[in-house]
Amino acid sequence: MKQTLIELLDERVRAALDAAGCEGAPAVVQVSGRPEFGDYQANGVMGAAKARKMNPRQLATQVVEKLDLVGIAGKVEIAGPGFINITLDDVFLAQQMDAALNDERLGVPAVEAKRVVVDYSSPNLAKEMHVGHLRSTIIGDALARVLRFLGHTVIAQNHVGDWGTQFGMLTAYLIEAEQGGDATVALTDLEDFYRRAKQRFDEDEAFATRAREYVVKLQGGDPEVNALWRKFLDVSLHHCEAVYEKLGVGLTREDVMGESAYNDDLAPVVEDLRAKGLAVESDDAIVVYVDGFVNREGDPLGYIVQKKDGGFLYSTTDLAAVRYRVSKLHIDRSLYVVDARQGQHFQQMFAVSRKAGYAPDSVQLEHVGFGVMLGEDNKPFKTRSGGTVKLADLLAEAEERAYALVSEKNPDLPEAERRAIAQAVGIGAVKYADLSKNRNSDYVFSWDTMLAFEGNTAPYMLYAYTRAAGVRRKAEDWNPKAAISLTEPAEHQLALALSRFADALQAVSRETMPHFLCGYLYELATQFMRFYEACPVLKSEGDVRASRLRLCELTARTLKTGLGLLGIQTLEQM
Repeated sequence: MKQTLIELLDERVRAALDAAGCEGAPAVVQVSGRPEFGDYQANGVMGAAKARKMNPRQLATQVVEKLDLVGIAGKVEIAGPGFINITLDDVFLAQQMDAALNDERLGVPAVEAKRVVVDYSSPNLAKEMHVGHLRSTIIGDALARVLRFLGHTVIAQNHVGDWGTQFGMLTAYLIEAEQGGDATVALTDLEDFYRRAKQRFDEDEAFATRAREYVVKLQGGDPEVNALWRKFLDVSLHHCEAVYEKLGVGLTREDVMGESAYNDDLAPVVEDLRAKGLAVESDDAIVVYVDGFVNREGDPLGYIVQKKDGGFLYSTTDLAAVRYRVSKLHIDRSLYVVDARQGQHFQQMFAVSRKAGYAPDSVQLEHVGFGVMLGEDNKPFKTRSGGTVKLADLLAEAEERAYALVSEKNPDLPEAERRAIAQAVGIGAVKYADLSKNRNSDYVFSWDTMLAFEGNTAPYMLYAYTRAAGVRRKAEDWNPKAAISLTEPAEHQLALALSRFADALQAVSRETMPHFLCGYLYELATQFMRFYEACPVLKSEGDVRASRLRLCELTARTLKTGLGLLGIQTLEQM
């Protein structure tokens, strides 16, 4: 199996540490924070020296003497109290560029494949998708794309809310609408449909009673009620699918595994937990207590799996989902891309799953939490009237704002072209603005910032791609198989950035942080712009020209691939 550059350097430094008498010591190779000190830095010597009560510089000298980087490093230096700085050889780097250009995976090694569930988006089908669903949907989609590219088997799971009391209410209202002959019209606006159904439920006791009866019939499998429920779900999913298509998200009907899918296993889950002595009665509810979880008063915090009235909760459904994913899907890893405010729920759910034997230690269970999207007033993002922003409306506004921007910059382009560019720029801007932020943080949604052509934004990234691809297209006679030669500092830095693509993807997979990939792509785009200014491409000649054109080609392919893994469409002109 091929290695990433950090993996290769780490292996060599660890071997040198072993040879110097520090068996098992970690190498800790990382990108140098100061390019003038080298390309990479090995920091493991410090810890190894401390553990063995040695002088760090003396140990570093011994490690460097044992370090085999012939043909890889052009320079190795000891710095400070014992850091080892490594500068890659230009010939070695050029060989890496050639290999990447001749590889459809751009030199990214395939990993040992695992079966990974990515649980994301998960809207409530009682309503249309709103801005609160944006982060889960695009973060989950980006993670799924990266994991698939690396070679994992990814199973997308759209755990939609499609069960419970509200669906009895909605079914009852749908029956009334059908009797009045306006069901189709009523369902065109799900928000309004839900609002009117809720109003009837709150104000008309007879209607509320019928709604509760429909819940019982629905859970009991009544064919007529079940058919109406499925009709409502079908309309709701059409709304979701329209948003997914606009966002360029790969979720389909086949990925939908809603709460209702686990209904038959909820009672067995509770019975199993009771049989194992894990679930007990508490205030007439059925609760699981796990060591380490307490409330604000310091009392044990229970995980409720069945309510007083006998009903089940999403906590029960999540346990059933774990059982299904482990026993039926045979997963190795499960990612839950859900609001960070659900953190305690997932900590408890994972603990109960382990204790009950539903998820063995070999299966990774990870909550991929994220912060809140804020308005420019630093409050939760709302409409001007204070209402919830529909996601479809937000995306439509993004396209219109981008269209105005594109029309201002390129008024002579045909309207159809401006519309196509606006769609890519507008939707890409919304997605990139989110994905480029640390997902654990809240972030401020700003149209001006996300549509800017400067800084770490989608327009800047798309422009960098069009420039790199454009240089290659403008070239006429040149040898696409010419050897790459790095003689200028800007060429070295661009090649170095290109060589780190695989490490960036590995970091995203390991840490479930899409902003690592955004940061990498921004650094690559920045290095390309510096290279473009410092090293003439089309005006150079012969082998130098061919070499630089190949660097442009690899830059374009890497930017396009990386942005594609974020779910962002590239453009050939802007």
